[in-house]
Amino acid sequence: MKTESGIFDRTEKLIGKPGLEILKNSRIILFGVGGVGSFVAEALIRSGVGFLTIVDKDIIDPSNLNRQIMANVKTIGKKKVDVMARRLIAINPLSIVHPMHKCYTPENYQEFHLQDYDYIIDAVDMVTAKIDLVIKSQQNKVPIISCMGTGNKLDASRFNITDIYETSVCPLAKVMRKELRERGVKSLKVLYSTEEPIIRETPPGSIAFVPSVAGLLIAGEVVRDLLKTNSGHED
Repeated sequence: MKTESGIFDRTEKLIGKPGLEILKNSRIILFGVGGVGSFVAEALIRSGVGFLTIVDKDIIDPSNLNRQIMANVKTIGKKKVDVMARRLIAINPLSIVHPMHKCYTPENYQEFHLQDYDYIIDAVDMVTAKIDLVIKSQQNKVPIISCMGTGNKLDASRFNITDIYETSVCPLAKVMRKELRERGVKSLKVLYSTEEPIIRETPPGSIAFVPSVAGLLIAGEVVRDLLKTNSGHED
C-alpha cells in the first residue's frame, strides 16, 4: 500500500510499516452491512485492510437512514453492498472490495470460500446463519467474531468483547450459547451489551450511536488480532 499518498501516514505512526503491510495483505469477509456492519467495513478500509468481501442481500430503505453509514436519500432503493463498495473504494482506491448481494445460508456456504480468508466477521441477524458461520469458521480454522444484539438499546458504553459463554443479559447471546453448546462449540469471540433492552420489540428499535459504536469496536478487535497474529507476538 503506497504510504506516499498520505492516506495512512498517521496510521503508520501507531502500527509502523510492517503493520500496514500486514493489513494490506489481509483478506476479510464481512457478513451483514447494516447498522453494525457498515461501520465495521468503513473502519477496516480506513485502517488499511487490502481485501474486503461484503455480503448482504438487502436494499437500502428509509428505515436505514437513522444508523447505516451508506444510507441517504439518494441511495434508497439501491443494493447495500454496491453502495458500500463504491463508498469504500472512494476512500482507498488501492483496496479491493468485493460486494456479494447474497444471503448466507448453511446450504450455500461453498459460494463464499471461507477458507480463503484471514478473518470472518458476523454482523447478521439470522441465528441459523450465525451458528453455521461459527461451525464453518472452526472447520476451516479461520478466526471469527460474532456480533450479538445491538437493537432496543441506548447506552453504547455497555458493549464488551468476550467469549460467548461469559455473556449475560443479551437475549440473542442466550440463544447462541444454547445452540453452540449443543453443537459442541467450546468458544466464540463475541461483542455483546450488558444493557437490558429498553423495549422488547421486533423489528427492534435503533438509534445512530449504538450500532455504530459496536461496529467500530469489532473493527478494532479484528485489526488488533491481525496485527498480533501476523507479527508473531501473543499477549
